[in-house]
Amino acid sequence: MQTRRLGRSDLQVPPLSFGCNVFGWTADEATSFALLDRLLDEGLTFLDTADVYSRWAEGHVGGESEAIIGRWMKARGCRDRVILATKVGMDMGGADKGLSPAYIARAVDASLQRLQTDYIDLYQSHTDDAETPQAETLGAYQRLIEAGKVRVIGASNFSAERLQEALDLAASDGLPRYESVQPEYNLVVRDIFEGPLERVCLANEVGVITFFSLAAGFLTGKYRSEADLDKSARGRRSVAKNLNPRGLRILAGLDKVGEETGAQPGTVALAWLMAKPAVTAPIASATSIAQIEGLVAATRLTLTPAQVALLDEASAPAAA
Repeated sequence: MQTRRLGRSDLQVPPLSFGCNVFGWTADEATSFALLDRLLDEGLTFLDTADVYSRWAEGHVGGESEAIIGRWMKARGCRDRVILATKVGMDMGGADKGLSPAYIARAVDASLQRLQTDYIDLYQSHTDDAETPQAETLGAYQRLIEAGKVRVIGASNFSAERLQEALDLAASDGLPRYESVQPEYNLVVRDIFEGPLERVCLANEVGVITFFSLAAGFLTGKYRSEADLDKSARGRRSVAKNLNPRGLRILAGLDKVGEETGAQPGTVALAWLMAKPAVTAPIASATSIAQIEGLVAATRLTLTPAQVALLDEASAPAAA
């Protein structure tokens, strides 16, 4: 598996990150272990989780995904083969949220305990915290890095302005800088990342790890009509809005490139992201071994400039 450098850090990561939000939620522990075993075998060892996964599920309190990963790493003895990314900042109940130094210090220890490890490769601010000065947050991360609990830091859901502010603070005050950012970015949703945020990342060599890379499954081609929306619980909730002329153009573009490459639509959609100069690794999840095969195929698929351009045009908001 070829790797890519994450930002300016020493981390070398596979070109695709596995989204572990499904562990303990739509994938039980046995299934999660099987998925992780296959990912390890294939060299897809960049695992992205968060302390809040999967607090939204009935009966869950958060930390379920981290705990499963921790038990798997202990059972397999494979911690040194994994690039482990987790996050802090989302509401965990009560006063447990945000990016204050006191909370970060508590939250990292809780994550380390669940993960059964003494360090996190990439520790990320899950969402911006306007109430805590960024210098205080970066100072807290500096102490974690000095203590050996964290190797590199990243951000998620940050605007271009706030990310630039954090980068400037890091440079001027000798603080650790965010080496990566996680924006929503895919063929359907392009405007959040393309533009100011993309320019900040390119200018400052910040790695980009995209989430919702398959647009909640729409880009797999599974949903092509109203009748298809009942194929999953998220069909009507997250996918129905994409069944419009632009969405159907995107699927047609994926089908065209798929005919040329022999790849499935989801594989092509991920390869499109990997072809973007600013993107380090899209995040994608799976709940079956068969779905992992599509992720592996994406890392082996190199689109031609013409194929990238075809998909750019098909997904352009103003396309005819």
